[in-house]
Amino acid sequence: MSTRKVFSNSITPLPTEEGVAHKGLMMAFAQPQHKDEKMTIHFSVAIPDDARQELETRVANGETMTLAELNQKYAPVAGDVEKLISWLQAEGFEIVKKSNDATGVYAKASVSQIEKSLRVNMVRVTREGVTYNAAANAPSLPTEVGENVHAINGLQPFRHAQKKFRRVTPETGNRMYLNANLASSAAASVNMSYKPPYMVTEVLSAYNALGLPYTGAGQTIAILIDTFPNAQDVSLFWQYNGVYPNMARIQPVNVFGVTLPPPDDETTLDTEWSSGIAPNANIRIYATSSLQYVYLDYALDQIINDVATVPGLNQLSISLGLGETAYGAPPSDEINTQAQKYLRLAALGVNTFVSSGDAGSNPDPTGHGASGPLQVEYAASDPHVIGVGGTSMYLSATGAVAAEIGWVGSGGGKSTFFSKPAWQVGNGIPLTETQRLVPDVSVVADPNTGAFLVLNGQPTMIGGTSWSTPVWAAFCALINEARASVGKPKISFLNPHLYKLLGTSCFRDVIQGSNGAYSCRTGYDMITGLGVPNMAELIKALMYV
Repeated sequence: MSTRKVFSNSITPLPTEEGVAHKGLMMAFAQPQHKDEKMTIHFSVAIPDDARQELETRVANGETMTLAELNQKYAPVAGDVEKLISWLQAEGFEIVKKSNDATGVYAKASVSQIEKSLRVNMVRVTREGVTYNAAANAPSLPTEVGENVHAINGLQPFRHAQKKFRRVTPETGNRMYLNANLASSAAASVNMSYKPPYMVTEVLSAYNALGLPYTGAGQTIAILIDTFPNAQDVSLFWQYNGVYPNMARIQPVNVFGVTLPPPDDETTLDTEWSSGIAPNANIRIYATSSLQYVYLDYALDQIINDVATVPGLNQLSISLGLGETAYGAPPSDEINTQAQKYLRLAALGVNTFVSSGDAGSNPDPTGHGASGPLQVEYAASDPHVIGVGGTSMYLSATGAVAAEIGWVGSGGGKSTFFSKPAWQVGNGIPLTETQRLVPDVSVVADPNTGAFLVLNGQPTMIGGTSWSTPVWAAFCALINEARASVGKPKISFLNPHLYKLLGTSCFRDVIQGSNGAYSCRTGYDMITGLGVPNMAELIKALMYV
């Protein structure tokens, strides 16, 4: 009998008894009628450790490469994926897709077949009113098949990313003012009132980007989310903000070609604000229909592959996250899977911006509320993305920034999964800190000093790090356009460049505010990161590096 490799970190513990709540979960044993239901599982294959370390070093040194070079030099061991596919097919799995870079296989099978082949006990788990099939014990593969497989994902689909927007919840005394200002903002179109909800021109002005000769031309901003916005909402947003209406630059990509959820706050916020800040960039929306990790992994594979053929696909906005504790104790196979993808994106010169979270220093493990353990959220804690925090911003009657403080909801803190990257060593960060710190940068996010949004045909006000993240992705598009204008290639991974600029005129330090466990301070802090950008100076500093 052949030995088997057990993937202990591909699942988290479940309740041990039926009907007993455990971390918001309810477990029941699966019935025969559930055993015929199909699930798609992602088998992620690791590149060799020496190749991964070399790739990390090249990214940290500011190198980028083509997709062809990446797939040739930094691929899994030849034959690993074919061996896995052959075994899965022999076991009765349907191969949905082999990723083009050979780092994964997506395969579908019935619950009963998954139980038999992967040696798992499948149960029924309910979270937040939705019931899923889920594995109660760790899966395994024959050792000769799974030697270089580093994760089996999708066996606990109740674990999925959460969106990071916040609706404004004004006190009764403020409600009349907010409603009146929403109406005046919509009616005034591009005229600035310097009061929330803020329009695009007010945010551009606050970060010294108004009047710059860059609009994102030649750039593509990718957005990873589950659905598309309503085109009429986007068009109205442009109208109110004086942005030239060109729906052709919105590029919807239905990743699985299935029926999508209805438009919501998140995809609308991401699309309207990235397209508003960079009004000549293309906005390419990768809609997955679900925020389960198998779906997100599949879309990330497509984005990686599209870099070779989509002009200017140099920035990616992800307004999603989940507390690190929801993944179990380090290491987590799901995090290892996505971390490999973010490393590959960084190597291709795609800067990925991820929301740090909207529940301060203590988000609960599911991403809701602020009553959980002290933790950061993944993927903002990944060392190859730019984690984006948030502020509360107040403008004067002339439009100048009267005050900007760290927003109480801005996610931040210390990762338990990743050690401190080289670019966070020094730069005013205490030597005693040994873990990856979050966030890296910030802009306004507080929903009470919030964003103007058009949703379902109606002006509204919204916030969260889901607002600050697409704004930063759009700022990156301006940086890349500026570089192209002087004959320079797209900027490499931003963080090593940005941390060198701490304390310069490229950033405005935010020294007041708290997110619970952490307080703003001079220099880097775990609420606003390096601070908020002075875009005119930042572009000047990054144009020739």
